[in-house]
Amino acid sequence: MRLTQQSVNQLAFDVVGCAIEVHKHLGPGLLESVYELCMLEELSRRHLSYNSQVQVPVQYKGRELGGALRLDIVVEETVIVELKAVETIIPLYKAQLLSYLKLTGMPKGLLINFHAENITKSLVPLVTDAFSSLPLS
Repeated sequence: MRLTQQSVNQLAFDVVGCAIEVHKHLGPGLLESVYELCMLEELSRRHLSYNSQVQVPVQYKGRELGGALRLDIVVEETVIVELKAVETIIPLYKAQLLSYLKLTGMPKGLLINFHAENITKSLVPLVTDAFSSLPLS
């Protein structure tokens, strides 16, 4: 897949479709780990490649220091998906996702909260300069 803003947005749209399907079947109120398992199944059903619980080494001033950040799901090596099952999305969650995007160089991230009546209303899409530098189509 050639990366363009349009292709990245389409991929994000497909991922949100998976989340809507999972939420439709499970509703709010379960643990994040349950939603993650179901999201992985839904991504598989739609033939989207993914990695879950991706470890990103901690680097500081060009030096790897050990330890690792853990990303919930990375889809098509392009979109980071951070899942939550919380009452309120706080600014810290957005800041974490933005940091993950900057550290990995990936163009787009989605913060999806399953503990909501309508996940699209609480969905937080984030992009970085890597996204802005992609061709439009």
